[in-house]
Amino acid sequence: MYADRINALPPYLFATIDEAKAAQKAKGVDVIDLGVGDPDQPTPSHIVDSMCDAVKDPATHRYPSYTGMMEFREAVADWCKESRGLELDAATETLTLIGSKEGVAHIPLAFINPGDVALVPDPAYPVYKIGTQFAGGEAHIMPLLEENGFLPDLEAIPKDKLARAKLMFLNYPNNPTSATADVKYFEEVVEFAKENDIVVVHDNAYSEMVYDDYKAPSFLSVDGAMDVGMELYSMSKTYNMTGWRLAFAVGNKDLITGFGKAKSNIDSGAFDAVQRAGITALSSSQQCVADMNTMYQERRDVLLKGLRGIGLDAKAPKATFYMWVPIPDGYDSIGFSKLLLEEAGIVATPGVGFGEYGEGYVRFALTQSADRLEEAVARMEKLTI
Repeated sequence: MYADRINALPPYLFATIDEAKAAQKAKGVDVIDLGVGDPDQPTPSHIVDSMCDAVKDPATHRYPSYTGMMEFREAVADWCKESRGLELDAATETLTLIGSKEGVAHIPLAFINPGDVALVPDPAYPVYKIGTQFAGGEAHIMPLLEENGFLPDLEAIPKDKLARAKLMFLNYPNNPTSATADVKYFEEVVEFAKENDIVVVHDNAYSEMVYDDYKAPSFLSVDGAMDVGMELYSMSKTYNMTGWRLAFAVGNKDLITGFGKAKSNIDSGAFDAVQRAGITALSSSQQCVADMNTMYQERRDVLLKGLRGIGLDAKAPKATFYMWVPIPDGYDSIGFSKLLLEEAGIVATPGVGFGEYGEGYVRFALTQSADRLEEAVARMEKLTI
């Protein structure tokens, strides 16, 4: 009944986790969910108020622009200049997205022909690989190994794959490993991309979720990056707008144009009222972002202390709201996640769900209060691991 591309899909990781979580709740278990990275805090009130006003305006009820409201894209360009030092032409070098997941999934349709290769990290957000496969391309896996700082080893990519490679996906700060990349590494990527005629897509969804005075660099800030790439930014994590579905792409104007052509044949653009709320988010005080980071840093420190206290080799992330933790000896990642859920009522994401190189780890999301994280640690302390 289904197309081969559907039959070939593995079960979507988070849907499977939701089913297991629901089964425990049905038994009356008080589940502490540290699985899916969905912020537990509400969208800041000034953004909500802006949306309410916009929804009441009949002008927002019509079809939106395929490429996004010019006012939103101008706000994007201004935000990128203020926060990243990027000089962008709002008309040609920005594009509104209905969330960055939509963007990631549709980018391969603009640049991948059947048989072409996209270089995809592993472990990683599953949509990089699935979007490539849906476009008829081949996803070549770039292992993210701890000994390499969870950065792809560009020299390890086989020459025959490079000859067919058209795209490379990167994501720093990284989901799920919380690793970061510095400007020097991005410079190496730009040189590599130019040598091999590859388009670089840098998914920068966690750009603003940073701690300990760390500032995540923009890939596009590197000399030559605008020649070869684009960068995706999400409103979801930065402004607690996951359900609103709003993001944006910036970068090389020819790449943005091609991406926009693909999108214009698939969707009808983001709701104008949501974009008006996005303008408010980008152009208002960013104190709400700073406050969010203070909260997540406190949570990180609570969970870090607790995990180390029970003997797990947890490291403090500089960015994202994830902790990527090696599992104890004697378990695989699914087995350890099952133990946490069934014996302690804690949802953690098994690393193998992000790819084969995620085996040996679990991911904890800092999407519960500090008190609940302390409760989670107390439950884990009672386990025999």
